[in-house]
Amino acid sequence: MVSGLRHKGGRPVNTGAALQYVRDNVFTASSGSRRQEGVPQLLILVNGGRSSDSVDTPASALKQLGVTVLGIGTRNSDHGQLQKISSKPNYALSVSDFSDLPNIQEQLSSAISTVTVRATPMTPTVIVERSLPKRDVVFLLDGSDGTQTGFPAMRDFVQKVVETLNVDDDRERVSVVQYSRDAAVQFYLNTYKTQDDVVANVRGLRHKGGRPLNTGAALQYLRDNVFTASAGSRRLERVPQMLIVLSGGKSFDSVDAAATALKELGVFTLAIGTRGSDSRELQKISHGPNQALSVSDFTDLPSVQQQLQSSMESVAIVVTPESPTVLVDHGVAGKDVVFLLDDSDYTRNGFAAMRDFVQRMVEELNVGENNDRVSVVQYGRDAEAHFYLKTYTTKDDILDTVRGLRHRGGRPLNTGSALKYVRDNVFTVASGSRRQEGIPQLLILLSGGRSSDNVEIPASALKDNGVLILGIGTRNSSTEVQRIASDPSYAQSVSDFSDLPNVQQPFASSLSHVVVGVKPMTPTVRGAKKGFHSC
Repeated sequence: MVSGLRHKGGRPVNTGAALQYVRDNVFTASSGSRRQEGVPQLLILVNGGRSSDSVDTPASALKQLGVTVLGIGTRNSDHGQLQKISSKPNYALSVSDFSDLPNIQEQLSSAISTVTVRATPMTPTVIVERSLPKRDVVFLLDGSDGTQTGFPAMRDFVQKVVETLNVDDDRERVSVVQYSRDAAVQFYLNTYKTQDDVVANVRGLRHKGGRPLNTGAALQYLRDNVFTASAGSRRLERVPQMLIVLSGGKSFDSVDAAATALKELGVFTLAIGTRGSDSRELQKISHGPNQALSVSDFTDLPSVQQQLQSSMESVAIVVTPESPTVLVDHGVAGKDVVFLLDDSDYTRNGFAAMRDFVQRMVEELNVGENNDRVSVVQYGRDAEAHFYLKTYTTKDDILDTVRGLRHRGGRPLNTGSALKYVRDNVFTVASGSRRQEGIPQLLILLSGGRSSDNVEIPASALKDNGVLILGIGTRNSSTEVQRIASDPSYAQSVSDFSDLPNVQQPFASSLSHVVVGVKPMTPTVRGAKKGFHSC
């Protein structure tokens, strides 16, 4: 077939349109692309002249899709343009004219070989079953007085986007929030389970009204109330979190801190504004400059729908690990959960509340030898295991023992040595840990004071060992607990331990749903049969 190719002819040269075409029509499953199976995607562009249209956006869209682009140009090509198109500057090759192509064939073959090798997972090689991407999608709509005439267009736009999503089998969840002076949830991520229900409720949206426009407060509201496990967010399961902001004006308050907090939480934000919006503000809010889109007014939203759709499709690719992780089927395998409790002099008054908290958390678990296992360790100056992961196999036995916990007291508080203790003595096969079988390992730390010793090295050692650390600290320890936790968002703060019931639900949700990519010490792999999750 290649030998039968005939010259097409025509002008001008629209390289940008051609790149967009291959993205939308060739690198697709229907055309034979195996991108969703993790097969490397390569594009080799052979170009003999400067493009008449812009190449920037379509080239960026291809790269976001995970396509490695290599470009070959002649003396008539724009070399700067080829470098923009290519995945790396050194992937842009040049010949005086096409008769010289044999001179660079070896260089091109070497580049292709490098791409393929880099996309190959390191040992142990794990075959995973990939499925359609999951996403949690939140729409934040400007419902202030300034958008009253444009609100029907905003509502229609949201409806069109929702109609492209796969809601019915719980692959994608949707939430809609309106805001002006304050934010109001129309429905949460876990409110509706079918596309018909979501679309029907979007059609029924009514303009909220109000002023001033407090975009910063609305973003903070989403972080605290919508991107949470109790509201249906699957962030702790490593499901991509997306926020689509439609704003028609400049915010009355600052967006900086709240936008940064969302990004730190792992939320990918796309912002769409009108001529009345502040473009720099939208860029601060969005994940990057290319994710801040602009329309003259909301009736022009259909003109950016395809661009938005492309960005949404790329998010699942962006957050997917470059190489597969060993997965586990959590419906069967369970978890190994260790509670590390500060019982130093700092927590004398709060220890009873800590004990009650552990009891309530255990009640949420599915305890059993082949399901969830639990251990409790107390520490102050030194650490002591109250019982190990293999000690009890029934929930009643664990609850009875937890009820009997007594405060020991002592000082100084050595959190670092306690972390090292649980690594060396609790998360071990001898103590009942199933880490080598690929079972998730979770540590929940409750700390009421600042440690006298170093916490960074032992915390890092636990993380390197595949342990996911969640923490709760008081006003005296919250900053340190954030450093210890696997991610700052896995650390909760309370004024004192009597406030623990306020954070119980997020922790219960994370224990029920968290999926951890555990690296076994040997290449023994437990298959993930119910979808692809990793972290």
